[in-house]
Order: sequence, then C-alpha cells, then structure tokens
Amino acid sequence: MAREQTGAAGRRKANGAATSKSAKADGGGKDELLKYYRDMLLIRRFEERAGQLYGMGLIGGFCHLYIGQEAIAVGVQAAQKPGDQVITGYREHGHMLACGMDPKEVMAELTGRASGSSHGKGGSMHMFSTEAHFYGGHGIVGAQVSLGTGLALANRYRKNGQVAFTYFGDGAANQGQVYESFNMAELWSLPVVYVIENNQYAMGTAVDRSSAETHLYKRGASFRIPGEEVDGMDVLAVKAAAEKAAEHARSGKGPYILEMKTYRYRGHSMSDPAKYRTRDEVDEIRKTRDPIDHAEELLEKAGFADEAALKAIDAEVKRIVADAAEFARTSPEPDPKELYTDVYTDAPVGAPA
Repeated sequence: MAREQTGAAGRRKANGAATSKSAKADGGGKDELLKYYRDMLLIRRFEERAGQLYGMGLIGGFCHLYIGQEAIAVGVQAAQKPGDQVITGYREHGHMLACGMDPKEVMAELTGRASGSSHGKGGSMHMFSTEAHFYGGHGIVGAQVSLGTGLALANRYRKNGQVAFTYFGDGAANQGQVYESFNMAELWSLPVVYVIENNQYAMGTAVDRSSAETHLYKRGASFRIPGEEVDGMDVLAVKAAAEKAAEHARSGKGPYILEMKTYRYRGHSMSDPAKYRTRDEVDEIRKTRDPIDHAEELLEKAGFADEAALKAIDAEVKRIVADAAEFARTSPEPDPKELYTDVYTDAPVGAPA
C-alpha cells in the first residue's frame, strides 16, 4: 500500500526497540487486529490532512502531529474499560480519535469552529470531552500528570473501579510535578497508569542528552512504583502491557508506569524543521518499525486480509478524513458570546453557595 511512510511490510527489525514481551503474529483475532489497523490508519490520515490544513493557514497557533506514535493511543485504548479516563499533553489528536470521538468534531476544533469539541476555543492543544472521558490536551509540559493523579484520587474516593490513564512524553519526564504525583499516587495506592510516550527527542533534544537515566520506566523506582518498557510501535504489545498495568492499578495495588518506546516522524510541531536528526534516521524507522506496516504484516501473514481488503480500508478512512476536513472548513466560527461560556461550572441544585 502506498502510504506516507512508504515502508514495505515485512522488513521490521528489533532495531533498538523495547524489551517487553512483544505480541506474536497470532496475538490478536481477525476483527480485533483489523480494528486496530483501521484505527491507527484513521489517526495517520487525519494527521496528514491536519498538516495540510495547517500549511493552508486554516489551522492557527501550534499543531503537534502524532504520526508514528499511533500504536500507543490505539493499543492502550483497547485495554481500557468503560469509564476509564484519558488525559494527555498537547499532542492529543490521536488520543481523541482512539477514544471514539467524531473526526469531524476534532477537525472542526483544529480550525477553530463552533462545531468543534471545545466550541472552537481550544484549538489543537486544548480539547476536552467528558462524554468520551477525555480530560484534555494540556499545554503546560507535565501539568496533566498532576491532574491525572487527581482523577485517580477521585476514582479511589468514589470506589468506582476506574483507572486514569495519564500520558506524558520523555520531555515531561524530568518535571518536578511528575515526581510529586508519583509519590502521592503510590502513598495512597491510586488507580493510575502513567504512560510515557518516549519518542526519543522531546521538543528537540535527544533523550540521552537530557536525561541521566534514559530508561524512563525506572523513574518510579524510588517511590516503589513498578514499571515496564514496551515496544510502542507494536499495537498488540502495547495492548498486552496496558492490560497488565490496568489490572495492577484497578486491583488496588497502586500506580504503574509504562514507557512506550516510539518515534515521531514529523518535528515537535509543524513549525519545527527537526534539524537535530538526520533524514536517513527517520527513513530507517519508517521502513523497519512503522506501526501500521507492522499491523499490515500481521494481517497478511495470518490470512486475515489481502492487499485489496487493506486498500479498501484505506479508501474508507480517506473518505472519512476528507469529509471531516470539509466539515471543518465550512462550519461557522463561534459567536463572540462563546467567550463567556464554560468559564465556571454551575453548582448542582441544592448545593451550598
């Protein structure tokens, strides 16, 4: 299949990937694996189109694309149960789609339209949906870790059996609030899974130049939080690790850390030329470790889908993304009065003033 990454399926290598137990070709059933493939492809195509709209001036401000990291959001989502929460940083378009949000609603928010998930007020970095149990995109590096820990604290008080999946990147891993959150989460045995999306370069600095301990799953050791390194380019490995971590947290054993070793193909944001790495390095990852190529290889090897079936999925996804882009382009902008909505939460009836 001709895709942006132009990687031939079947040429995947271990190539410095993570050490966790990776799922085998028969690790997923047909329907399951086809869904993961489609979901990852939807994120890839959506982000490609978002990049185009940004270049056309239809998306303002910052725009951080998830291309290359799709297996993480899809794999972790597959391990969640109804009511589990998701919170992440500002590279969040993929997480929202994985949560089942309408691509039209997400794309409309990117273009600042009234029909967007935050009524056009959040843009790329600050989307939110309580209906999808998605508690943001957050623009301050590492801020979502404290908030995700708070979600887990609420779950513990309510005894609702839910887990807060709290994502952050290798760049946020050195923030002080992360360690304060780790300490409280373990002290109170909070049901939270910390998902570190280690795409190797943070905002533009290689992890071995910015972190004394580059095995980020070990960051919870001083707080007695268990951790695991996972091949974040393998959707089945991600799902298996997330299921294990979620069970640990849900059973009352406290937090768990998953370091997802991954790689983003684009710069930190659309304005980043990514001169801190070589084109050859990016091309090698695309050719040998691409998460969508890997799922395609598993599907074909297991006899679950042939080239024609995969092309049909791609065509369907492209139609969905094209419709979302057109919806976003033609939707009205917010009324100026929208500036004054959602500033405060109305107190429940009968609550003290």
